Amino acid sequence: MSRVGKIARRSFLVGAVAAAGGVAFGVWRYKTPYRNPLLSGLNDGEAALTPYVLIRPDGITLITPRADKGQGAYQVQAMLLAEELDVTLDQIAVDPGSPDVAYWNRALADEAAAFLAPGGGFGEQVAGSVVSAGAKFLGLQITGGSTTTPDGFDKLRAAGASARETLKAAAAAQAGVAASELTTRDGAVILPDGTTLPYTELAAVAADLDPVTNVALRPASEWRLIGKPTPRLDMVAKSTGTQDYGIDVNLPGMVHATVLLNPAIGGALGSYDTAETFKIRGVQSVVEISGGLGIVADNTWRAMEGARAIVASWPDGPLPRSMEAHWQALSDSFTEDTQDSRKRDDGDMDAALGAGDVIEAEYRAPYLAHAPLEPVNATVRVDDDAIEIWTGTQIPRNVLTNVSGITGVSEDDITLHVQMIGGSFGHRLEDMVVRHATEIAMQMKGTPVKLTYSREEDMTHEFPRQIAMARMRGAVREGRVEAFDLGIAMPSVIVSQMGRQGLSVPGPDSQIVAGAFEQPFSVPHHRVTGYRAPPLAPISSWRSVGASTNGFFYNTGLDELIHAAGVDPMEERLRLCDDALARAVLEAVAEMSDWSGPNPADGVGRGVAFTKSFGVPCAEVIEVETTEAGLKLTRAWVAAEVGTVVDPLNFENQVAGGVIFGLGHAMNCELTYADGRAEQTNFDTFQGLRLYQAPAIEVRGLENGDKVLGVGEPPVPPAAPALAAAIFAATGTRLREMPFSKFVEFA
Repeated sequence: MSRVGKIARRSFLVGAVAAAGGVAFGVWRYKTPYRNPLLSGLNDGEAALTPYVLIRPDGITLITPRADKGQGAYQVQAMLLAEELDVTLDQIAVDPGSPDVAYWNRALADEAAAFLAPGGGFGEQVAGSVVSAGAKFLGLQITGGSTTTPDGFDKLRAAGASARETLKAAAAAQAGVAASELTTRDGAVILPDGTTLPYTELAAVAADLDPVTNVALRPASEWRLIGKPTPRLDMVAKSTGTQDYGIDVNLPGMVHATVLLNPAIGGALGSYDTAETFKIRGVQSVVEISGGLGIVADNTWRAMEGARAIVASWPDGPLPRSMEAHWQALSDSFTEDTQDSRKRDDGDMDAALGAGDVIEAEYRAPYLAHAPLEPVNATVRVDDDAIEIWTGTQIPRNVLTNVSGITGVSEDDITLHVQMIGGSFGHRLEDMVVRHATEIAMQMKGTPVKLTYSREEDMTHEFPRQIAMARMRGAVREGRVEAFDLGIAMPSVIVSQMGRQGLSVPGPDSQIVAGAFEQPFSVPHHRVTGYRAPPLAPISSWRSVGASTNGFFYNTGLDELIHAAGVDPMEERLRLCDDALARAVLEAVAEMSDWSGPNPADGVGRGVAFTKSFGVPCAEVIEVETTEAGLKLTRAWVAAEVGTVVDPLNFENQVAGGVIFGLGHAMNCELTYADGRAEQTNFDTFQGLRLYQAPAIEVRGLENGDKVLGVGEPPVPPAAPALAAAIFAATGTRLREMPFSKFVEFA
């Protein structure tokens, strides 16, 4: 794809000049739009009015700055732009563009504000203003938190509308008619006499006009693309194996590299012997990098063979020596001194638990690797005064900052070519592979270095999902849940992850209690407390972050109380639910599954779970059947409220994929450490859900809310607890720790 920084002559770029909806933070600088990043270096006849739509004589390119890691981000951004621009998807190309502060993520800031001041109202508005201002000033161009659709829904449609009306103004000036007499269709302006003027032919005239910005967006009744099943732009390429990813980058004179790092996490480089390495054909050099060695060869396989041939002695790292020590650190964190937050404290818990029998349980969730299918990779060329990078990333501006810090080259002289990503699940929120590639390339000036981690190195040096533990106390009375006290201990994901980006994050870590404190259930005495455990293994955002563990803790604890009360788990959730949108989701999944209780037939168990995460209420019912070969997952039903389903096909795929992801990891996966080293280093010891184990999945998207939400992460948290509840219904075995395969057999 073309790089936006190298625009041909007589180009025309249009886009949104202001995000729809306005801002609350009353600071002039915050209200002022960022300078258009595409204005620098334009030649005569070129124009860059705004950042999102590029029109040239040879075609139309839509700028899609949120990263695509398989979730269809380019597709949804293109649909939103094309909806108002009046082009069809087969008329356009998409390009992620160059990193810039202008592409900051407003929706991610709004999401953070909801955690700072939960419950909405004026407090959340103020928090939103402060957090949003900080995010804008920092220029946080981040893909994450299921925010691509919320961030772009109004902004990108406004970009398309501004482009459309500016092109109409250009046509009006050229044809000598009023713009109000013109219409648009399929990438062209239509004159009153039926003459069509393609957008590509209007670029030169439009380049001299100020963009039309005061444009009303079209009502839903006039949408051509939004809400309609739309084939993916990348469907043919991905179906035929012709889609290019970062790992497919191939440059003249390029060399290939891999790394050999200290397997003790956080350990330094020790002594090493490379005598056998240089006997391998194609190996060119071995260089020292942070924490280990870079091996350079004429292809990736030979580089990895060279790495295996190195004899090294590695110093110990700082991690606890055993998994028991990791768990003990969590257990020791349930104290007043380590209390991080108490975002929910309803009723009088002490009185409620002192009035009768107390039900208690402890739950555990292990570290989990991201393990995306595409091996982690980056290609870097370092010259004396300029750098080029080719990689898939969710944090493009951080990549520029970090490479600049390593090399001393100004960010303005670093070019980043963002690539399609073959899976991430949060992994590409880290950029260590780029840093290592840069360190190697600095020792080979002028030569492109393509670094690919082996699967073993990647999983060994993962920044995995957090390890977590929860303790529940509760009470029931007269067939109802009366008290529910949940304490959650985990290390801080945010401190660990942001620390690697050189950022300090003060205050409580909302992810310690995310997916627990904000659940819409009115238990009379209801408390959720977060405890911050000390740093253990370095951790990072894993699909649904804190909610990925807390959805399991919260639902399983609630299930134990509901069972003790002797009532139906669906009916009691509906009784306790105090939010209309959440209730509708529960009612939908009950109707979809024809819920008649947790035991619809002999040997069959059903479980229900509900988690609100990233603002999305999501409910799931999982069904299992006992067989001679073990437990078989037969069916799954899932409903989610997202306000507007932009792309029904992608919505169904995202939701079903989230269920599969959540189920597979709950059943089979954990990342453990011995002597500070990861014990699972490839897919043979870290197996997800197998194809024959997958249940039939039915998906329903609800559109009752007035807020457009994303759905990449919310289907994950309810999957594990719904499966655990189904297993309990079928077998009587209560599962309080993942992975479940440690305790039950799956067919």
